[in-house]
Amino acid sequence: MKKLIVLQLALSLLGSAVFLGGWSFGRVKKGVTVDGVAVGGLAYPAAEAAVREKIAAALPPFVVHTEEGDELFETGFTDDLPELLRRAERNEELHAHVTREWADAEEELAALCARHSFAAKDAEMSFSVRGFTYESEKEGQACDFSKLMADVTAALREGRDEVTLSVFPVAAKVTEEALRARTQTLASYTTYFDSGNSPRAHNIALAASRLSGSVILPGETLSFNGVVGRRTRENGFEEANIISGGEFVPGVGGGVCQASTTLMNAALLSGLRITESRPHSLTVGYVPYSQDAMVSDASDLKIFNPYGVPVYLLGLAGGGRVKFTFYGLPDGLTYRMESVTLLVADPPAEKIVEGEEDKVLRAPRCGVASESYLLVYRGDTLLSRTLFRRDAYAVVQGIRQVKRTETEEEREGVEE
Repeated sequence: MKKLIVLQLALSLLGSAVFLGGWSFGRVKKGVTVDGVAVGGLAYPAAEAAVREKIAAALPPFVVHTEEGDELFETGFTDDLPELLRRAERNEELHAHVTREWADAEEELAALCARHSFAAKDAEMSFSVRGFTYESEKEGQACDFSKLMADVTAALREGRDEVTLSVFPVAAKVTEEALRARTQTLASYTTYFDSGNSPRAHNIALAASRLSGSVILPGETLSFNGVVGRRTRENGFEEANIISGGEFVPGVGGGVCQASTTLMNAALLSGLRITESRPHSLTVGYVPYSQDAMVSDASDLKIFNPYGVPVYLLGLAGGGRVKFTFYGLPDGLTYRMESVTLLVADPPAEKIVEGEEDKVLRAPRCGVASESYLLVYRGDTLLSRTLFRRDAYAVVQGIRQVKRTETEEEREGVEE
């Protein structure tokens, strides 16, 4: 019984070997051609290799069309040659069914996308005492990788060997137009001075130059004293008249208050908020009443930026005038100042003193009580009228010196 089983098993294995050998090592029937390649009589592996060599030679590269030119890729393929050759009949003309395959498509197409993608460049703006400079934005480009993969897959499936790369623009996040919109002129204010008074003109120009180029960030406050510094000779200031003790007297830094006053008015017209300011003790002639800003070691001018974007400041002094301009993003409102005089008190009669010559020692000044208001408009419509400051400026009695006349005794003494 065992011998019979062994014999049957041996015969079965022999049949399998014959069958497999015939499949793997048989020959193609005579006269068979596949895609024009005569393979009759060839061993199956040799026939497959011959036909595949011709298929590979005739297989064009896969083309991806791009805006910069065509990119070519070598791909592989699969075929039905093993089954086709083994079932071929004598003198039969056959055509292989070929399917193009791209094993590394995902990796190679990702690299292709990377080569044809680049980031957008935002516009840039720089600010200095010379003003603004702008550099335009540059558009970026991105490759639609998902669509490219889908297009390639469909082309391979349908027997096509080309697709077009899909790209789309990538806009910059910051444009030059947006930067210019955020750096428009908010308001300017100008006052005038005697350019012949060199020390005073120097002090005004020095203060303006130090303020020019300042940037007030959203929610931050600019301190006049913090930017300009103390009015000392060591800090570059010269001696000119200042108001001290209710009188105009020589002092280092005279004229700086005209710079602070001009700056404050420019800020008010720009929609900025004044969080600290004080009037002079005497009236000044370069602005309406209650619109001046006295600064000293003990008194500062502080300006707060309520906007959600930075505010930029330029200042210029020369030729008898000082001007400040603020730049930023307008809020659509217009700001105006109004000065109201409540009372004017005339000075008392001049005080006369004798001296070596006739001259005015101190000019008389009226005392003034005044108010100033901030008016806010939208178009021609007045939205609000808010008290900004209420002040009282002192009366100043004039003092005039007259040339002293000699007495009779003094003349007799001269004669003797």
